[in-house]
Amino acid sequence: MKYWKIVCLSLLMAAKAGIAMAQTDSLKMENDSITWDQQLEGIEVKAQRQLIKQEIDRIGYDVQGDEESKTQTVMDMLRKVPMVTVDGDDNIKVKGNSNFKIYKNGHYDPSLTKNAKEVLKAMPASMVKRIEVITDPGAREDAEGVDAILNIVMVDGSKFDGVTGVVNLYYNTLNHPNLYTSLTGKIGKLLLSANYGYGGMAKRETENINDVERTFLQTGNRLLSHREGSNPGGIHFGDINASYDIDSLNLLSASFGGYFYKLNVQGEGWTELLPSSGEDGRSPLYSYNNKYWMPGYSHQSWNGRVDFEHKTRREGERLTLSYMLALTRQHTDQENEYVILKGDRPFPYTNTLQTERERFTEYTFQADWLRPLGKGHQIEIGAKYIYRNNNSHNTQDYRDAMPETDYQFEHTTRVLAGYADYILNTDKWSARAGLRYEYSFMEGSYPDGKGEAFRQRLSDWVPQASVKYQMTETQSLKLNYTTSINRPGISYLNPAVVVSPTIIQHGNPQLVSSHSQRLNLIYMFVGNRLTLQLAPGFQFSNGGIASIQTAEGDIRYLTYDNIQRYRRATFEQYVQWKPFETTTLVFNNTLRYEHYANPNLDYRNFGWSDNFYVNLTQKLPWRLQLSLSAYGKIGHNPTNVYYKMHGWYGYYASLQRSFLKDDRLTVRIMTNDPFDRYTKYVDEAVNGDFRDLGTSWNRGRQFAISVSYRFGSLKASVKKAARSIENDDVVGGITKGN
Repeated sequence: MKYWKIVCLSLLMAAKAGIAMAQTDSLKMENDSITWDQQLEGIEVKAQRQLIKQEIDRIGYDVQGDEESKTQTVMDMLRKVPMVTVDGDDNIKVKGNSNFKIYKNGHYDPSLTKNAKEVLKAMPASMVKRIEVITDPGAREDAEGVDAILNIVMVDGSKFDGVTGVVNLYYNTLNHPNLYTSLTGKIGKLLLSANYGYGGMAKRETENINDVERTFLQTGNRLLSHREGSNPGGIHFGDINASYDIDSLNLLSASFGGYFYKLNVQGEGWTELLPSSGEDGRSPLYSYNNKYWMPGYSHQSWNGRVDFEHKTRREGERLTLSYMLALTRQHTDQENEYVILKGDRPFPYTNTLQTERERFTEYTFQADWLRPLGKGHQIEIGAKYIYRNNNSHNTQDYRDAMPETDYQFEHTTRVLAGYADYILNTDKWSARAGLRYEYSFMEGSYPDGKGEAFRQRLSDWVPQASVKYQMTETQSLKLNYTTSINRPGISYLNPAVVVSPTIIQHGNPQLVSSHSQRLNLIYMFVGNRLTLQLAPGFQFSNGGIASIQTAEGDIRYLTYDNIQRYRRATFEQYVQWKPFETTTLVFNNTLRYEHYANPNLDYRNFGWSDNFYVNLTQKLPWRLQLSLSAYGKIGHNPTNVYYKMHGWYGYYASLQRSFLKDDRLTVRIMTNDPFDRYTKYVDEAVNGDFRDLGTSWNRGRQFAISVSYRFGSLKASVKKAARSIENDDVVGGITKGN
């Protein structure tokens, strides 16, 4: 852990002890850390640098202040961040939930959000300044429909010229290669950086097994199914960033990036329908085997952004103008073949070919003005316009057994928003209050003429407020209230009917936006060796977008509606304890009670669960470092009004060592679930016209090695405007991270 000299205390102690001190050349203070240009003679007082800082709207982890950042990845650092948990499969949860977005330098990054596993476990932590959990953003972005925002702040720019870069290689025993490389250079006022990464997924790594036992309440019949599959492929991701200091008051920045992946999804299985228990349970009503493959499944997403920031002569005042273009394209070709058919099956076909083309285009314009009003007071006002266009084309060919289906659908959303925020900062108190108004115009049409066009106009007021009290130098208490909006995406809206032997599903083009309210209280203690956070909270929503699942006979039907009532009480805890200089213990968990309800059908689903993560890091002789982790979930938590997910667990270990000057070369060996070949997950249906018990297994046991090398000496990164664009209000669309 980094240490720094405590100037006043050192001088006082030296004076009392009568010790003569050498005269210092200069004293500098930057980013809350203090350094001396000349070593003090006599008594030296050390204290642990505070790595965690709570602000009015976020909690930040000082990555550069953590010595381990020189040798580890961003994914490793995330395991130490309050309100963030990472399991051995590198699945990230923020505040115990997967409903979050990832920003880089304050603006939404689609590549990071959708491919966090591949990008963050390859990105060296030495490139990151801090990681922030934005728990309650202001009115400027408060309508975005996520539980939290994870902001990755890259290393600040500097005045040093030069070139620097990082190369990181990873490979595991499941035949998964990973490559990440970054290069940054500065020429005069122009700063450029380029990043590229590749993640390969082998058939062995993506193996999955799924068993389902379903009982239809209307008929009493039982459906048994077994599936084994894999989805090998590769993901390419990268971005280019540039900034130009026009002068001391004006900054122009731009970026372009995205990702592309193509998978070869394939698998096979069997299905059989058994009569009710009152009849011969060993003679199925029908059975069949099937094979499926998706050789044409591809997904790509690209986005470009330009920001112009103007600072005035008034300190802290700035005007930001931003434009962003986001494009997403998804192609799906899936073929199913049904063989060894027995009994009176409910479908006449033996082969189907489904093709789907989805396109998402979004244009965003934003103007933001931040102005100080005096010491400790400032206001922020702005306006934002979003134009979104979704269109899909879906066909399903039953190979002459049934007529081919063909659906075309286009959906357009225009959002005009205005917002205002007031921010207060004093020695003891901080506060933020704001209001946002959004006018939305949604329009749906059917280019093939199979449906009637429709239009909807919505007006939404979005209030928010936060207040924080700094009780002592080490203790603070914060209370916040936030509101968010969720709007339906193309996957939920698309009316195309997709038919399979056991399920028929389609979207609902009449869906509207929904609101969610949250209230949180956060207590934080930051001491020399102990950091503690306790955060009870409550969230509720009515009219939320949810799936509607019914059964007629022995067939399931699935669609969506604004019908869900949701209540969630949480108690989040975070502990980082350093009992010895070489030992660090981190405990992070989210205890929650959730209640889902569908009033129209009188369905309710509720339960307790606890997502936890515990990590022990130990420095060993010969500059070795050992890390041991356990993670998982206790209890049965509801995932919607129909299903509950059972508990599970996993474990992880790594050993690493750094070499060369400034630890430029780091070698690391890792293992995940070394004693379990598969990780088991169980869920069950407790409401509806059927009862399910589903069990799935994903590949668990793996061993891996990674090598990371840093070169060059530039300490700069591409500058970003302090304000930029974030759009995160869509659910159920191809732009939504999974």
